[in-house]
Amino acid sequence: MIVRKNMGLASPLVLVTLVLGFCFATYNLVTMIMHNRAISKWVEDDANGGIFFDPVIKMPENVRKPKNARLPFHVAVTATDATYSQWQCRIMYYWYKKKKDLPGSDMGDFTRILHSGSPDNFMDEIPTIVVDPLPEGLDRWLEKATIEEDYILMAEPDHIFINPLPNLASGGFPAAFPFFYIKPADYEKVLRKFFPEEMGPVTNIDPIGNSPVIIKKDLLKKIAPTWMNVSLKMKDDPETDEAFGWVLEMYAYAVGSALHGVQHILRKDFMLQPPWDLEIGKKFIIHYTYGCDYNMKGELMYGEIGEWRFDKRSFLRGPPPRNLSLPPPGVPESVVTLVKMVNEATANIPNWEA
Repeated sequence: MIVRKNMGLASPLVLVTLVLGFCFATYNLVTMIMHNRAISKWVEDDANGGIFFDPVIKMPENVRKPKNARLPFHVAVTATDATYSQWQCRIMYYWYKKKKDLPGSDMGDFTRILHSGSPDNFMDEIPTIVVDPLPEGLDRWLEKATIEEDYILMAEPDHIFINPLPNLASGGFPAAFPFFYIKPADYEKVLRKFFPEEMGPVTNIDPIGNSPVIIKKDLLKKIAPTWMNVSLKMKDDPETDEAFGWVLEMYAYAVGSALHGVQHILRKDFMLQPPWDLEIGKKFIIHYTYGCDYNMKGELMYGEIGEWRFDKRSFLRGPPPRNLSLPPPGVPESVVTLVKMVNEATANIPNWEA
């Protein structure tokens, strides 16, 4: 079943691919060219003046986005009807609306893809399509695409836009955030089940997940069936399932895209993750997947219950209350900003704790 609210027909590529965000990844119900050319990953860092390889070698000019060109992207977030997912989506959508039309933004329309099979109470608040959970077959998604933007941002409920987000992709080169814990070289034996040797070294697999990613719509449509098949095969393989655990879906997207020769521009400024990233700077998204625990001296107490804490998992059964207490002095800017942005959203979203 597919139910639509506040938008046109659902895109099949969204239904096929973004459903995977909740199939296997657990942190949100959740980070090269295929033929080997002996080149390093591309990393873009605006603060240092442009797009670079790592080590620092500039990206060829013919893959750069023209200056001042506006290439809007559709924001798509996977969600469930659990309270935990709902309140995060409401905060995310609030900040999307605040940043969407500011200078520097390429954000287009917004869609929450609700994997519940039936509408929830927020259909009128957030543009939403309702889809059934992933079926057994791989060919059930028959809708025709009507998303107008040529690009799509695959996002998650615990993303907050802190700065206007431009289109970080360049044509056939999607943009993604490099996760330090996605290490294809450390899992070559497992990955060879899905990425054969004739495809080149496993380092051709980008150290990314399926979100955040900005990708051209037709490219995502091409990758989608492979991504889905790799996901299901990984989950069905006990060795792979045990090796990857909650990051299985992230590896599945990375492998699926590498099988199509898709290399991502790795943007370290795509997002920050408190409490490990301390400053906001010019980053675009706060990802609040980690708990933030501090004593009253402002010292991090990770792995312990802090005297002061903000952890989204404290609100599994209900939304956080309005006007959360701010962190004590000495806590990093990233954590202070996160709590202030949550407080602003909850103060302005109607019927927050209804």
